[in-house]
Amino acid sequence: GNGKVRYLPYYLPCPEIFSVKLQYTEEKLIQLFPQLFYQQPRVLAPKRQDVLTVTPWLAPIIWEGTFNSEILDSAYRPLNLTIGVTAFAVGKYTRFVGRFLESAEKHFMKGYRVNYYIFTDNPETIPSVQLQPGRRFVIVPIKKYPSWHEISMRRMEAINKHIAETSHQEVDYLFCLDIDMVFYNAWGPETLGDTVAAIHPGYFNVPRSQFPYERRSSSAAYIPDGEGDFYYGGAVFGGLVKKVYEFTKTCHMTILTDKANEIMAAWQEESHLNRHFLSHKPSKVLSPEYLWDDRKPKPPEIHLIRFSKVDKNYKEIQD
Repeated sequence: GNGKVRYLPYYLPCPEIFSVKLQYTEEKLIQLFPQLFYQQPRVLAPKRQDVLTVTPWLAPIIWEGTFNSEILDSAYRPLNLTIGVTAFAVGKYTRFVGRFLESAEKHFMKGYRVNYYIFTDNPETIPSVQLQPGRRFVIVPIKKYPSWHEISMRRMEAINKHIAETSHQEVDYLFCLDIDMVFYNAWGPETLGDTVAAIHPGYFNVPRSQFPYERRSSSAAYIPDGEGDFYYGGAVFGGLVKKVYEFTKTCHMTILTDKANEIMAAWQEESHLNRHFLSHKPSKVLSPEYLWDDRKPKPPEIHLIRFSKVDKNYKEIQD
């Protein structure tokens, strides 16, 4: 039906190839810009000269001053997108759900349809938060795991499974965010891209020899000295739902490989995420504005903080 090409299965031994023919329908990203009046972009007077605004592989790095929200909204709003968010509220982490959602309703993708998928082993303790029209809240029950490490290990698998079963039909883009965080300023369509990673707030100003990459060559997350672009945070990643599906699948596989070899990477899934983004470069990189930490003083390069980790007692919550 509907004009799709039918391939003979034996012709294509690799099922991955089937996804190739979807490309054209999905890449309808920025189409038309309606007429708008705005300041002329000045070729010789960039708004930001103090920070890197594009990677060596030409992915934009998103900072305040590098984009015009009004222009982006005018292009993205007509696409009628739904943006998904996954977050894990496991054990005592359920206490962060209220503030996360309330702040997201104020600042995250305002004026867009949003589905929040909250994965939890404790559905009855999740508070209900008043959502704006067009925004949905879905509780995804997961089973209780004995240790924090196990939970962390299972996150990629749970997201991957959920995309396959449910969310690939419900959202266009998906952001996977930590729950113990809060939105302070606007997070909008400037963050949308095929694959999106965020620079870790602790390492945006240090040489890569000091990045906490996994340095043991026996690990699937191994990154040798002298390699690496940025140190990306595990608390924020996203992109087109199809791309997040591929990414979480790969990360889950490399985590399982390590587990089979009785290795745990230095920073668990964050190490695997960094290894993945070394060979599969993200198409868009978010500056630390999009992944800050409440305990850190704000340096002059960070003009505003959009999303930040809440100051809390780690030890007590992870036990």
